[in-house]
Amino acid sequence: MSQIGSFALLLALGLSAYSFLAGLLALFGKDAVSARVGETARRAGIATFGAVLLAGIVLVVSAFNDDFSIAYIFHHSNRDLPAAYKFAVLWSGQEGSLLFWSLLLAGYGFVLRLRYKTDQRLFAYASVVIASVQVFFLLILNFAAHPFAIMQGSLPQDGSGLNPLLQYPEMVIHPPMLYLGYVGFTVPFAFALGALIMKYPGEKWIQITRRWTMVTWCFLTVGVFLGAHWAYAVLGWGGYWGWDPVENASLMPWLTGTAFLHSVMMQEKRGMLKVWNMALIFATFLLSMLGTFLTRSGVISSVHAFAQSSIGTWFLVFIGLTLAVCTFFLVANRSHLKTEHKLEAVVSRESSFLFNNVLLLAVCFTILWGTFFPIISEFVQGHKVTVGPPFFNRVIVPVALLLMLLTAVGPLLAWRKTSIESLKRNFLFPAIGAVSIGVMMIVFGVRPWEDPSYFYASLAAVLSALVIFTVISEFLRGGRVIAAKTRQNLFAAMAHLCHRNTRRYGGYIVHFGVALVVIGILGTPFNKEVEKEMGFGDKISIGPYTLVCQSFTQDDNPNYGNEWAIINVFRGGKQITTMYPERRFYKASQQPQTLPRIYPSFREDFFLVGDLYLVYEGKNDTTGRPIIKAHVNPLVPWIWIGLIIMVFGTIVALVPNAVPVQVAATVPTRTPAQVGAVD
Repeated sequence: MSQIGSFALLLALGLSAYSFLAGLLALFGKDAVSARVGETARRAGIATFGAVLLAGIVLVVSAFNDDFSIAYIFHHSNRDLPAAYKFAVLWSGQEGSLLFWSLLLAGYGFVLRLRYKTDQRLFAYASVVIASVQVFFLLILNFAAHPFAIMQGSLPQDGSGLNPLLQYPEMVIHPPMLYLGYVGFTVPFAFALGALIMKYPGEKWIQITRRWTMVTWCFLTVGVFLGAHWAYAVLGWGGYWGWDPVENASLMPWLTGTAFLHSVMMQEKRGMLKVWNMALIFATFLLSMLGTFLTRSGVISSVHAFAQSSIGTWFLVFIGLTLAVCTFFLVANRSHLKTEHKLEAVVSRESSFLFNNVLLLAVCFTILWGTFFPIISEFVQGHKVTVGPPFFNRVIVPVALLLMLLTAVGPLLAWRKTSIESLKRNFLFPAIGAVSIGVMMIVFGVRPWEDPSYFYASLAAVLSALVIFTVISEFLRGGRVIAAKTRQNLFAAMAHLCHRNTRRYGGYIVHFGVALVVIGILGTPFNKEVEKEMGFGDKISIGPYTLVCQSFTQDDNPNYGNEWAIINVFRGGKQITTMYPERRFYKASQQPQTLPRIYPSFREDFFLVGDLYLVYEGKNDTTGRPIIKAHVNPLVPWIWIGLIIMVFGTIVALVPNAVPVQVAATVPTRTPAQVGAVD
């Protein structure tokens, strides 16, 4: 099997190299021969997908067949590993994840090359750019991180097993989502670079790539949030975001991609920010590559990263060459990117998009600086200085609050210029609603003046409410107009309104989801935790809950041994659930793993929903009793609800607009007497 996989990767390298070189030659000619060469390059790119797919299938089949003669399978699988995780072996290690990346890129290229008739020359440029990226990854797979390398010496009877941290259902979904986002940004990058090189007229390249970009952004969004949920549900520290370098690496291209999706509307509507948008999409692709470098180079330690490897040099060279090419064409063809209009007023939708971009880039730069500060400090001072969550929170939280304000105000602004009277009229209902939320928080006991974290949480709640009420007011205002014209009920009119401008109103739904995410995050200052050794009948009181240890026990499975506690949960004197925090010891890898148990209190307090979070810390060696750590994390489930709404909003924005309904004018009927009188 390894020979087939190795041959498939070598064949894929040859095909992608031909697709790149032949495609490049075809771009310089305009005769029939060049056209035929370009067609062979396109077909070679399509065939690349088949070759890489074959290599991926071989690796997965080898995992299911327990072929431990392949070093990668030996290090990342074992005989008793469940089937779902054997499939996930494809992306669970260094070499396999690079193969998976190459497979996704080949898949994107496959779809792109099948749709080449949309604009053959622009697609040919994009195809060449994608082929060049594909060549880079296949060079690594063939010469630096070979997934089909053979074990030396005697054939092992069993493998080392998959990392226990990855043996969680979400890890079957999270990496593919994240990689679909990372890899997917190659497509708008390829079109942008191709359009810049060929001095493509107009904004058609943006229209072609709009759905590519939105789908990719959605994948990356899901990947980032699933990673946060995995950290919350598996690592057992009670949180979901620790500003880990690899977490940061996934967030940075998301920020620049979000900025691009906003600012590109200014180019479509007003012909503005052309250089800025090119720079943004280039930065998004380069940050995706940088994230891959951080994960695989070992230059920065992370619980999410792979082992230290020499392939970091490959990525640095590729990032450097890509940056040089992008900078060269951006400077050389800058005259092609002249803006058509200028900013006419500060109070306008253009200015809100511009400020939005500045703030998103400020957050991105802060994260980039904080992530690489250990490397910079070691180079300057000779020893590493690591910055932690306090640094990121101190800088990013105020900027994020400003972003929420812009998210609320932006939809109320008109293009070019907005009158103060119009802003007052549109802003009145959302402002009253938001202020009411702030007053209610104070009435129910939140004292923002007592602690800075309470102040920021209160301000975040008010701004999130402002966003929510703004979105509601936009739907209501437009729905009333449609209802008056079509005589539909208000809900049907709002659905029709949304279908008439899916991009706009889908974006509003995404903003609504973002507001819910912020609401989920603002509960952090109110978190509580208690740690206690618990025997039979022992109790812990935390928040509104009383925890009673009913029992603790252990078991043995082929893949792992485990022990857990049985905890009855009471609220108001009534038992509401039983929880089973667990600790496992995986036999193949000889590694322990803690599995927290989480109870979201939807039934008790839907709007103030929070999580009861229990961790089995281990046993006291002296008493033999388990140590339980309990957390109450208010509002956290709203983060995951917000993600669902963000995905729904993106799907709505991808739906084509409906044709506006034509409402015929009603002609009053006249009686015969009236007709006679007129005649």
